[in-house]
Amino acid sequence: MIIDFSKIEEQYIQAFKGGNGQLCTRNFVDEDNKIMMSELAPGANIGYHKHEINSEIICIISGKGYVDFEGIKENVAAGSIHYCPKGKSHALFNNGEEVLKYFAIVGEHH
Repeated sequence: MIIDFSKIEEQYIQAFKGGNGQLCTRNFVDEDNKIMMSELAPGANIGYHKHEINSEIICIISGKGYVDFEGIKENVAAGSIHYCPKGKSHALFNNGEEVLKYFAIVGEHH
């Protein structure tokens, strides 16, 4: 199965998960996974949140920023992969001057 993100409508979300700024995202969702191609504007962040029933893998495509993972700052840039297991918390920040583009998979744990 091929997922063509160019055929999925863009969504613009302000203050995603209680963060600041704008997130632009294209999402494929089924009962087992949420697969996202997203962009976080400069100075924006995804708010700190806990993955109660799922986990998330984020692959940074371009830009730079950092993740707050359980209170630990982890710098990310193109090629970085961040993993947030079920039961853990994190936030993603774009502290760069360009868009932070990333691909993410949120796997549901039934």
